[in-house]
Amino acid sequence: MSSKNFEACLNHILKWEGGYVDHPKDPGGATNLGITLATLARYRGRAVTKRNVQALKVAEARRIYRKDYWNEVKGDELPQGLDLVALDGGVTSGPSKGAKWVQKGLGVTADGKVGINTLTRARNAGDLVAVIRKASAARMGFLRKLRTWSTFGRGWARRVADTEAEAVAMATQSASRLQKEADNAQGAGARQAKGARATPLGGAGAALADLPEWALWSIIGVLAVCTLIMALNAAQHARRAAAYREKLRELTNV
Repeated sequence: MSSKNFEACLNHILKWEGGYVDHPKDPGGATNLGITLATLARYRGRAVTKRNVQALKVAEARRIYRKDYWNEVKGDELPQGLDLVALDGGVTSGPSKGAKWVQKGLGVTADGKVGINTLTRARNAGDLVAVIRKASAARMGFLRKLRTWSTFGRGWARRVADTEAEAVAMATQSASRLQKEADNAQGAGARQAKGARATPLGGAGAALADLPEWALWSIIGVLAVCTLIMALNAAQHARRAAAYREKLRELTNV
């Protein structure tokens, strides 16, 4: 359905992946244009060195992305926009994960393999934007649980927000829908921020004072976690709103 969308999706990937990096905390190790040493070795069918990764050209990276990622998530057969969600998720976490998040967005069995059931549901989805939002939320839920979140989390969160907005722009080509999603994200962020600022104990302070100390600290711990989650959600909604507004400017040339 969207075979002509590969280049647009690839441009989005390369915008985020950039050039050669070898971060000591990145489990993927040496990476260039988003292609890791292990991925390059698998594609070439032989051992490679960091120098080989550093010398990687866009032309070969394009072939790798099409063969090992785009084709794996059935990018040619997914609706435009949803193909980007599957591809970008697949690039950062593996094609199976990218497929699973799309499947969760569609409400089908998340087995990590894009087959006839997934494609049929995708083609008949009443609101692709809602599917994209749900898939992006599932991806964020996974990323937040990773050990390396404290190091890479902010960048991942920005990327997921930008990918969601770009996918919606691809799927709709509608300025009014982008504006609506930006407003919805801003409203959701405001509600989460308000909840995070609210006094957790409220008017229950007197009753809680009668609890054993261990129980009181348990409750405080739970409330602290809830407050942190709301704060994280508020920050992500703010990123989403900003990303949607940026896509709106690009679409309208304002």
